[in-house]
Amino acid sequence: MNLALSAITDELRRLQAAGLRRVSVSEEALAALRSAARAMRPAAPPPSPAVPLSAAAGPFSANAGPGVGRVVPNPPAAAEGRPRPGALGTTRPTSPPPPSLADLRARLQALPDKTARWAALREIVRDDPNCRAHVRPGKQVVVGVGDVDARIFFVGEAPGAEEEVQGEPFVGPAGQLLNRMIAGMGLERGQVYIGNIMNWRPEMPVDAGGAQFGNRPPTAAEMAYCLPYLLAQIDIVEPTVLVALGATASQGLLGAGTFKALGEVRGRWHTYAGKPLMVTYHPSYILRNQTNQSKRLIWEDLLKVMERAELPVSDRQRRYFLDK
Repeated sequence: MNLALSAITDELRRLQAAGLRRVSVSEEALAALRSAARAMRPAAPPPSPAVPLSAAAGPFSANAGPGVGRVVPNPPAAAEGRPRPGALGTTRPTSPPPPSLADLRARLQALPDKTARWAALREIVRDDPNCRAHVRPGKQVVVGVGDVDARIFFVGEAPGAEEEVQGEPFVGPAGQLLNRMIAGMGLERGQVYIGNIMNWRPEMPVDAGGAQFGNRPPTAAEMAYCLPYLLAQIDIVEPTVLVALGATASQGLLGAGTFKALGEVRGRWHTYAGKPLMVTYHPSYILRNQTNQSKRLIWEDLLKVMERAELPVSDRQRRYFLDK
């Protein structure tokens, strides 16, 4: 099984672990697949068609737009057998060791305040040679953003297409929905902290024009490399509560193999880096499941986060998304 089929399988397993049982295919995504297929000259028969995901629109979600969340097969290498620029080969170079958390802490603690530490860490991450090596031309290494004194620290898995362009986590459709969730908690985006385990978009092969189609979950090795940078951000912010968004981020924090389905661990308190950790679904779960039931599942988790962070909770907030 080639790299793309493995990535597709991993993605579908991730969605299944998050509770998804059915995948819909949009006409826009199918058209994009047909167009990409016509543009490629495969050296071997193409793999089985991928299954694009189309996010449903609804009153609580931003319109995800055509092709959001789709999984696309690995564009084959050029006929002469050489990978196109930016494409992944069949073998990966050996990953360098993760940065030393002890060294990071010593370097950052020498600075006078949180703002200075965060600014220094941002530059360290952006200048990291391994992070930079995984970022394609015109794209950016992504570091967390928000209030360095935030009580609540949201943790996602990795940047996507919009995030690597803007250099900020959760700015695409899932990020717009996260903003609405934060507003429902009575806060603004700038009053929380939002980060990812990964600092670059996990690579997939690209088409002849250099565009990457689709996303894949980060590998355990990729997350292990970036985790010291996430821990350094947690050190700086010192939040009251951590919130893991989705199965991949939760596996990255709790450990691979900790659970098979996210429902086994969501809605309960765990501990990471000495902080209370709440596991909940990724905002994209709502983009795919526009029901009050799915919205209420996440909202119940966020109510627990609000209480742990000692935020006021009104009767109206407690009743959000309850079926009538």
